[in-house]
Amino acid sequence: MSTHGDHGTTEDDQYSSASRELLILYATETGTAQETADRIARECRRVRFHCRVQSMDVYPPETLISEHLVIFVVSTTGWGAEPRAMTSLWNMLLRSDLPDDLFEDMDFCVFGLGDTAYEKFCWPAKKLSRRMQSLGGYEICSRGEGDEQHRLGVDGTLDPWIECLLEALIQLYPLPHEQDNVPDGRPPPRVSFSNLGSDTFLNPDPLDEDTKFHTASVKCNRRITAEDWFQDVRHFEFTFEDDIKYNPGDVAVIHPSATASEVDSFLVTMGWANVADDFFTIEHIMLDQTLPDHLPKIVSLRILFTRYLDFNAVPRRSFFRLLRYFATDELECEKLDEFVSIEGADELYDYCQRVKRTTWEVLSEFRSARIPREYVFDLFPPLRPREFSIASSVEVHPREIHLCVAIVRYRTKLKIHRKGTCTGYLSGLKSGPHSASSAVPKLISFPGDTLRIGLRKGFISLPTDPNTPVVCVGPGTGIAPMRAVIEQRIHEGYTNTALYFGCRSAHKDQHYHSEWEFHAEQHKLRYRVACSRDGPEGVKRPYVQDLMKKDAQYIWTMLGQQRGILIISGSSNKMPTAVREVVRGAVERFGGKSNAEAVEYVAAMEREGRLIEECWS
Repeated sequence: MSTHGDHGTTEDDQYSSASRELLILYATETGTAQETADRIARECRRVRFHCRVQSMDVYPPETLISEHLVIFVVSTTGWGAEPRAMTSLWNMLLRSDLPDDLFEDMDFCVFGLGDTAYEKFCWPAKKLSRRMQSLGGYEICSRGEGDEQHRLGVDGTLDPWIECLLEALIQLYPLPHEQDNVPDGRPPPRVSFSNLGSDTFLNPDPLDEDTKFHTASVKCNRRITAEDWFQDVRHFEFTFEDDIKYNPGDVAVIHPSATASEVDSFLVTMGWANVADDFFTIEHIMLDQTLPDHLPKIVSLRILFTRYLDFNAVPRRSFFRLLRYFATDELECEKLDEFVSIEGADELYDYCQRVKRTTWEVLSEFRSARIPREYVFDLFPPLRPREFSIASSVEVHPREIHLCVAIVRYRTKLKIHRKGTCTGYLSGLKSGPHSASSAVPKLISFPGDTLRIGLRKGFISLPTDPNTPVVCVGPGTGIAPMRAVIEQRIHEGYTNTALYFGCRSAHKDQHYHSEWEFHAEQHKLRYRVACSRDGPEGVKRPYVQDLMKKDAQYIWTMLGQQRGILIISGSSNKMPTAVREVVRGAVERFGGKSNAEAVEYVAAMEREGRLIEECWS
């Protein structure tokens, strides 16, 4: 049907079930966009729309042309880059041979998620909105841009944006005269459970059957920071029977498990200890709400909270909204009402986000709330897989993946010790002796712990011209993808590679320094390191950008005269911006360009794929 101009549809078309169906496509890195997509789908029920919610990486891009109504929910990663889940769809939309009326029969809108602390706020959402309009799509309401810096978080923009969306939907797709909006109330659970007997035979693990994942054995789990150093950084080596293939910059995808002791304690808190091992089947009832990846059909509560649901996540505002329906104590109900009100935003932030109070801890304090087990998928977010940049070249280490991982441990403002779920899981993996023979890989014995590891394409693309230099900037665990890049380039015989590494102490956390020093002695690598805490008190601390500033003429030679590639990896704090500023200064000083021309030169490097950023918050 045509949806442009006067949206001239017949009455039968407007009221048909097809016209009240919409697709919500999300692309997420941390899960916020997925949760936002679920929330939008629930709200669209109020105006009697039936939603399909899908991740962009599982949606076939070629079928987008057949959709008549689509909502895109897109997060922002790195330096304004799109999430990896969006890459396939985005590449399809960028094709130059697409006609400008391709989506003339489609209504759409976009909600972006980002953080105004970063320059390219909601950049993927902005680009997607413009591209869909240029291909003929009709944007039914203004693009929404959720900001983590807002006092209400993403909800500060999402709440009013949803109201605008629903008004637009009602205008374009009026309800039949005999129907009204669905009243607010407790939403139904997204699943139903059916109990099974104790002799139930479990189905195969869906993760074991996913061909994108491979069985790995732990060959090495070694601390590479000094034993007396405050941060525990590990070097992991995993071996595979499969002949895996990956490129420098690709990432390993790992599904963590919660510890047995924590799961036991949590189940006691919830009053589920006596039924924790009862098996039941899951039926997905509300299809407009998502479920965790690789979820089996037959589970127990213990299995769910060990592998699929995260009770240690810091809950969002939507959690407190739903929890209110299950609380019975008058004071607890008043407190929950206050938390979800606009006026209570600051108090909720102080209670929850500021001190990183977990879902488990909240439920321990709101004791009157009794959660029906069918609502566990609505209250608890998925225990998401984590992605780690691969720190090895498969050409140098066949059938292996190496990782460089900082084990997350910290103390909250409530003086409670915390650890990262996935890095804690990894740190506990046991390694074992490994056969050096690879002649008959199927017969190799793997005595170390085993796990499933997936592979995902990264953002780094190395030059094929041997004359093109590469400058790597990777402080801290940002060294991981740089190790893969350097190993690959040295293996291929290239010697025009530079590494700028940053750490606190040369003797405490200078990761892989013996490798870099050896390559530098062999004239296969230029190695520069900034050790920010080794200098005397009162002297300005050196960082990677300071070394690059000293080497400004060299930087211009590598990136300007020789048109090399700059790769930045590490924490997305001030470092990436400072490195860009140093490059701009080198272009201006030694390239003979004005300030404006230097700014444009750096921007052009990014457009041409000569400036690649692989950073995380």
